[in-house]
Amino acid sequence: MPAANGRQGPETVRQPGGTDLADILERVLDKGIVIAGDIQINLLDIELLTIKLRLVVASVDRAKEMGIDWWERDPTLSSGRGELEEENERLRERIAALEEAQSTRAPARRRRRPAAQEEEA
Repeated sequence: MPAANGRQGPETVRQPGGTDLADILERVLDKGIVIAGDIQINLLDIELLTIKLRLVVASVDRAKEMGIDWWERDPTLSSGRGELEEENERLRERIAALEEAQSTRAPARRRRRPAAQEEEA
């Protein structure tokens, strides 16, 4: 059935001061929201389990303002993952070289006698 304005189908009427889901989501992301809760399981006044839940919902910009930026340093989420893997490989090679050098010097140190024994000899 045609509507009064000549178009067919249902009409969405926005009421002044009303909010829709997009407005609510925009406000939440702009301001940020924290949801916190604790779950504690006790048996005869003995604490068996405590779970602390913290949920922060905010835009990336707002999270950075709050000092939350873990995703930038997480190698699995950032583009620097390859660089970290290369650095780790270089460090492993250095450690192996240092350990090899240490093992070749170690027997020479064991053979040396303390200064007191050298004077007696």
